[in-house]
Amino acid sequence: MDLVIEVENEPGALAKVAAACSDAGVNLAAATCIGAGDRAEVHILVPHAEAARHALAISNQAVTRQREVVVVEVVDRPGVLADLTRQIAEAGVDLDLVYVATKNRVVFGSPDLAGLKAVLTDT
Repeated sequence: MDLVIEVENEPGALAKVAAACSDAGVNLAAATCIGAGDRAEVHILVPHAEAARHALAISNQAVTRQREVVVVEVVDRPGVLADLTRQIAEAGVDLDLVYVATKNRVVFGSPDLAGLKAVLTDT
């Protein structure tokens, strides 16, 4: 599950999110932070969304959005992302989220989750 936490764009903001999760024993399989202004969005990939939501709430950080994503194991070599995204594009599926996770995995999000799953389960 991809969770989004809006934070102040300041030093230590990501550390607070990561610490809240780790203190609760929630493993972050991936994280990315996006934002150039006063606010930023932290995306975290977690196996147990409710535990993460609870841990973040206790530390006064709220999950603003949550969504299912598709996580694909890949071989770490040049061209893998190009091949996957080309297949997704050829199927007419629009992506709105991509980031890399631990253990050679890529996280994909789309408004057309069913279409995305169909393309990526055939690879």
